[in-house]
Amino acid sequence: MLGTLLVRYLRPAWPLIVAVVVFQLAQSIAALLLPTLNAEIIDRGVVVGDIPVIWSTGLVMLGVTGVQIVCAIIAVYFGSRLAMGLGRDLRADLFHRVVAFSQREVGRFGPASLITRNTNDVQQVQMLVQTASTLMVSAPMLAIGGVIMAIRLDPGLSWLMAVSIPVLVLAVVLIVVRMVPAFTVMQKRIDRINQIMREQLTGIRVVRAFVREREETARFTTASDAVQEAALRAGNLMALMFPVVMLVMNVSSVAVIWFGAFQIQQGETEIGTLFAFLTYLMQILMGVVMATFMFVMIPRAAVSGSRIGEVLDTPPSVVVAERPVPMPAARGLIEFDGVDFSYPGAEDPVLRGISFRVEPGTTTAVVGSTGAGKTTLIGLVPRLFDATAGSVRVDGVDVRDVDPDVLWERIGLVQQRAFLFSGTVRSNLLYGDATADDEELWRALEIAQARDFVEALPEGLDAPVAQGGSNVSGGQRQRLAIARALVKRPPIYIFDDSFSALDLRTDAALRAALDAHLPGATRLVVAQRVSTIRGADQIVVLDHGVVVGIGTHDELVADNDTYREIVDSQLSAEASA
Repeated sequence: MLGTLLVRYLRPAWPLIVAVVVFQLAQSIAALLLPTLNAEIIDRGVVVGDIPVIWSTGLVMLGVTGVQIVCAIIAVYFGSRLAMGLGRDLRADLFHRVVAFSQREVGRFGPASLITRNTNDVQQVQMLVQTASTLMVSAPMLAIGGVIMAIRLDPGLSWLMAVSIPVLVLAVVLIVVRMVPAFTVMQKRIDRINQIMREQLTGIRVVRAFVREREETARFTTASDAVQEAALRAGNLMALMFPVVMLVMNVSSVAVIWFGAFQIQQGETEIGTLFAFLTYLMQILMGVVMATFMFVMIPRAAVSGSRIGEVLDTPPSVVVAERPVPMPAARGLIEFDGVDFSYPGAEDPVLRGISFRVEPGTTTAVVGSTGAGKTTLIGLVPRLFDATAGSVRVDGVDVRDVDPDVLWERIGLVQQRAFLFSGTVRSNLLYGDATADDEELWRALEIAQARDFVEALPEGLDAPVAQGGSNVSGGQRQRLAIARALVKRPPIYIFDDSFSALDLRTDAALRAALDAHLPGATRLVVAQRVSTIRGADQIVVLDHGVVVGIGTHDELVADNDTYREIVDSQLSAEASA
């Protein structure tokens, strides 16, 4: 998976890759020339006392060193451009894919895991490319070039390389094989600690209200300890690798000097040649060490690459039609025709055989017990997910055949859990219509019964709003979300239990304002309070995902047992008569 991912994203950047290889090759050749020049100074200059040879060869060494430094700097620059570009493209594609996901895919991965994949996992792959550009490219060049140069200098000592290199490679492989599962576990535990932190930050008021700080601290500590345990396991293996590498390198150095001394004594080699051979052996082993460092990073990056690829290769269940059907003039008609819906892996469908019409300009309420499928049902209209059977039509066109942008332009959705973006009241309302002027914003606030509290704020429309709307009350947050939908002025409004945080007086005033100002708009309402929906033109009663009754309030009270139970649980016998 990691290889496929890298090929897909690095192929367009081939000029940078070529530049990295060329300059790394140049700096590696320069590095391989230096030991030979050093041997030349010792054997032809120092030993015989030839000062001009020392000066001339030394100047050449300085020039080669300068070339090596310049080429290394340029290679690192291009490698950094390559890695940073990869990270940018990965994050962008992950973000766009997650935005395209329906609630089904988001629920499958979980928000915490998706955040980790777009941050920590991308960073691991990016670091691998950065390190590969600087180490992995030059490591084989140094190793192979060092072998060639060492054999050319002294074939008699070359057998030492045939022993030390395989021993070092075998030790590294044995350690790396054990690191892969350790990094897999660590990434999963990072997901878990992100999930817990996200829950605690989001639900801090609940934690404090129920005096659960100690328990939540213990839960976070447990997750943190689990990450520490996995990181220590992987870290211990990493820590073991470098002493092993240094042991092999030092033993190899001693062996070269030991056997080389006998060759010098017998006149088979020279002192400068011995030092050059030792330098080449160190370069070879250093190339293996650099490759070792890459092997340390590859397992974790491979795990991260698989997690990234899993998201990128997951197609959204809500797809755009290849040839979108143009929608007719907006009327506000909604039709459910034999609709079924099942979540992946669920034994039973959430919705079964749902069929009813929402006529243009009318109000249809959906009621039922908890878990009856109300939110799922209305989520099919804006295509938060798609029906697994049957069809949902808006103005006579199946929502799956329409360009989603065109569909969403006709729908104003206010969900039960109202969400506001960080910014100001104005910036949140302008999500409905970026061209709306202040008069339209105040009008929407007035209909939503939010004008009074916004006017009371010192900054008015420019009053700051924290992320999620955490600096306003639940009722104020819901009213601002309703006002945002009103600014959009769509022909269809969907209210998913959007009045639950309002008191009865505000609820009644809001419904009256909606009736007065939106006479031609279609409204699909999910509500728990009977007082909210008793004036609806049509009430749909759901029970375990099945429609068990459709009618007005009076009709259902008279004929539908399920609806009557809901009414009796909320109203006195006199109020329900």
